[in-house]
Amino acid sequence: MKKKLIAGNWKMNGGLAANEALVKGLLAGLGTPACDVAVAVPSPYLAQVQGLLSGASIALGAQDVSAFASGAYTGEVSAAMLKDFGVRYALVGHSERRQYHGETDAVVAEKARQALASGITPIVCVGETLQEREAGQTESVVKRQLAAVIHVNGHCISEIVVAYEPVWAIGTGRTASPEQAQQVHAVLRAQLMAATPHADRVRLLYGGSMNAANAAELLAQPDIDGGLVGGASLKAEDFLKIIAAAQ
Repeated sequence: MKKKLIAGNWKMNGGLAANEALVKGLLAGLGTPACDVAVAVPSPYLAQVQGLLSGASIALGAQDVSAFASGAYTGEVSAAMLKDFGVRYALVGHSERRQYHGETDAVVAEKARQALASGITPIVCVGETLQEREAGQTESVVKRQLAAVIHVNGHCISEIVVAYEPVWAIGTGRTASPEQAQQVHAVLRAQLMAATPHADRVRLLYGGSMNAANAAELLAQPDIDGGLVGGASLKAEDFLKIIAAAQ
């Protein structure tokens, strides 16, 4: 049975002092977790957090990765560069990247390919807007988004992590019910099973306002293998409670 994964996404938050306090707080209360744990930090702080996590049971993650290996792409950060800093996971296709930076399914798929080529596990984010959910398009949207990644990455698809993040539940305080989340996770699981004989290796995370109060109920669902945690990952006490719920 695969371990659950709890990944914190700090988004554009943090600072040298705040990062140190947060990581030290996490390590002080973590012990030996039964699940895998990661934090995705802003790029300028990768070196700092890499040092803070040295020898710890928390993996380092990045919040994005370039779709290009190298070259004249000012402001971009390649997968090889991230690998230099010990990055184990990279978020790709987060709804905020899709919304604010115009990332298409094809770009997300290429970013996942670049991460895999450098030995970094991409956490591929998929999810529908409120308008799409109300129009009954949830299943078609998430399947389209995942299909692009499957098409580009082929047999490597069993090496990814998928995070279902309903856009209407990110940072809004609204959360998909455990039943709603499980329904979409089951759809994604079936799609992966059709794509690879190793679909059981792929962890499916829920990423829509998971917090200390709702984590246990969400993580009890049969196809939810962990969480991609936003705001609650910025508070050591809350993040530790979510990790404990994944034991």
